[in-house]
Amino acid sequence: MDESNIPIDINIGKLQDWLVSRHHVSKEWQKNVIAVREKINNAIQDMPAHDDIAALLSGSYINYFHCLKIIEILKETEADTKNLFGRYGSQRMKDWQDVVKTYEKENLYLAEAAQMLVRNINYEIPGLKKQIAKEEQMQTECEKKQTDYLKNESSTKSEFLTLCRQLGIQGNSIKRELVDRLQELPEIYDKIGKSLKPLQPGIDLYSAFTKYIYGDRAMEVLSLLQYVVEHGNTTVYEWSYGEPPLSVEPDPIHIELDDEEGQGGGDQIDFGDNAIDFGSLDAGGEIDFGNGDAAAGDIDWGNIDGGDPADIDLSGDIASVSLEESGIVVEEQGVAGGVARGRDALTLLDNPATRNQLIDQLLELESFLKMRLYETNASDVQSFSLMQQLPTESSAALTAMLDAVQLSSAQLAGPEQQHLHNVKHSQRYVDVLTAQLKQKLTLCEKLSKLAARSQEQRSAAAARAAELRPLLAKIIERTKELQANIENDISKKYKGRPVNIIGGVKFL
Repeated sequence: MDESNIPIDINIGKLQDWLVSRHHVSKEWQKNVIAVREKINNAIQDMPAHDDIAALLSGSYINYFHCLKIIEILKETEADTKNLFGRYGSQRMKDWQDVVKTYEKENLYLAEAAQMLVRNINYEIPGLKKQIAKEEQMQTECEKKQTDYLKNESSTKSEFLTLCRQLGIQGNSIKRELVDRLQELPEIYDKIGKSLKPLQPGIDLYSAFTKYIYGDRAMEVLSLLQYVVEHGNTTVYEWSYGEPPLSVEPDPIHIELDDEEGQGGGDQIDFGDNAIDFGSLDAGGEIDFGNGDAAAGDIDWGNIDGGDPADIDLSGDIASVSLEESGIVVEEQGVAGGVARGRDALTLLDNPATRNQLIDQLLELESFLKMRLYETNASDVQSFSLMQQLPTESSAALTAMLDAVQLSSAQLAGPEQQHLHNVKHSQRYVDVLTAQLKQKLTLCEKLSKLAARSQEQRSAAAARAAELRPLLAKIIERTKELQANIENDISKKYKGRPVNIIGGVKFL
């Protein structure tokens, strides 16, 4: 095998040591390269306008092989300064020729080029790749965060809208809308009270069952529910006393509105500015009952004869005097014509105590019907003895009764009615509910801002990665050229033997 064809393989990590050990470069080459860099910096200050020169001076560290290309370009731009002896009178050409001459002394250019190659392979290119990968990872993380923020925002907004639908409000002015919704409560309660008519068969069945079990000791069951089914949603006063009141004076509803939702401290009753006049008081603050003198005995008690009491006739014309003539008014027995105030002025579905009692009775009736339906459908279940004496109801009839009870329970204890009931009877509940809704709106706004910020960070990372990719491509290209130049230069020193720098840019 011809010796000139034997390749020379040099590991990239040992390239500089290999050059020193073969005496191609000096060990002290780094001290001499400083002067060359100063000459290059001075020469760069005065350069002709040329596209190729601009391309060489941008994107990478200038080395010896760049200087050779610059001289080739200057041969064209400085051709008019060439004399008869073939020398150039241009100072630019002289500066760059001096740089090349200094580079070639003791193969200084080869040591520097090897150092540049090793730095690019081990640090510059991997560092840029790592930075690009970091930016791409940041894009992925920001995209994931943005998706999570938008998902949480959508979920929170959905919860807000769901709660607003339960309350029957838009959510723009929460407390004001809640106060306005309270005006609809009487109509809602009356509608629910009228819808309880289908419960009568179930109540009758439960009553018959109770009478059968307890006999003479049986007490009235579901009294309140039975009353509402028959009479509707009356006032607590009428339920308690058995007759309607003459007038109803409910307590005013006090719900304080926020400054942005209403003026003043809340819905207060206005009694006007006119003061009540109780008459004129004297200077001593005592009531003037007139000028009568008690000591003078001006009160006329009539002419009463101090005779024998037995002579007084009480059976005379007194019986003939009518009640109208005497001015005496005899009221009817009971509380007819009374005034319902406070809790008694509320309806049965509005009063918290009777409302809870009614819900409990609906649950009691529902439990009974479920058990009765289970006994009817299950053939292997032992029924109570003599159960045949009770009204016979088919499975379909029992199912219809149970459905009616469950529908009534859902209407009475539904989310909308429950919220409005608590709003009317608890200022604290209004504050907590309003704070909860506003908190969800605040959270939605915060999540929206975080999503926008993640989008900005993602865009910024993408822009930085886009700037680094061309730079990486240019450094890789220049590194390939530098490696090829070093291999060719070393090959010339060994009579054209092929030189391979192992682990170089070809393996990146």
